[in-house]
Amino acid sequence: MTPARAPLRLTYIGGPTVLIEVAGLRLLTDPTFDPVGAEIRSGTYVLEKTEGPAIPAADLGHIDAVLLSHDHHFDNLDRAGREVLGSADRVLTTAAAVERLNGRSEALAPWQSVELRGAGGPVRVTGTPARHGPAHMDRGPVIGFALEAQGDPRAMYVSGDTVWYEGIAEVASRFSVGVAVLFMGAARVDAVGPWNLTMTAEEAVEAAHALEGARIVPLHYAGWKHFSESRADIDRAFRAAGLGDRLVWLPPGQPTEVAPHP
Repeated sequence: MTPARAPLRLTYIGGPTVLIEVAGLRLLTDPTFDPVGAEIRSGTYVLEKTEGPAIPAADLGHIDAVLLSHDHHFDNLDRAGREVLGSADRVLTTAAAVERLNGRSEALAPWQSVELRGAGGPVRVTGTPARHGPAHMDRGPVIGFALEAQGDPRAMYVSGDTVWYEGIAEVASRFSVGVAVLFMGAARVDAVGPWNLTMTAEEAVEAAHALEGARIVPLHYAGWKHFSESRADIDRAFRAAGLGDRLVWLPPGQPTEVAPHP
């Protein structure tokens, strides 16, 4: 008999921010809740927000844990997002972020796991490797996450800000992934250089090939001016690869149940 699958519901809020509801738990990825038009100045560059959140932070409700891929880039943790951290029960992130946040955050290294307990049973959260740009210009440290709900044979994978590289291939070899939330958009910042700092559409196709059969949920491809690829670019690349039926686009602000590809 095939084990029961834990229902998975995703609500896209904007940028890298999605609400994950599984096994009675409410988990939030990289909180970004600043309004449209916000500008963040950091060193020699400016990040400009082009879309506001689909759901205001005040309407979020209880958050059991924040899955924070990294804290040092404002398009993954903006000013309003930082306030959300204080209201969550737990914050799982990198060791470097724990040192900077000075709060109740917990460090999670690649392949290290913790257990979250929801009304629907435990969910095992494992840190996964990420590389935020080419090897010579890594903007890390960043971490991704693999979620395994009790009784579900397939894991959910949240990539965090990363390019396609051998670390993602290792995720595919260690986990049977049913749903993969991939941070795309091919982010580029002129002051850093011409390199993409998150997955291009073609790199996401490579990840989809490695993550055999997984539903691919694009995230972090819109909402900020420094993305160089759009939804249309992602659609085009996946259709050309014959993988268009594996894409799942989340409508902003609307809870959407997502199941693995049949």
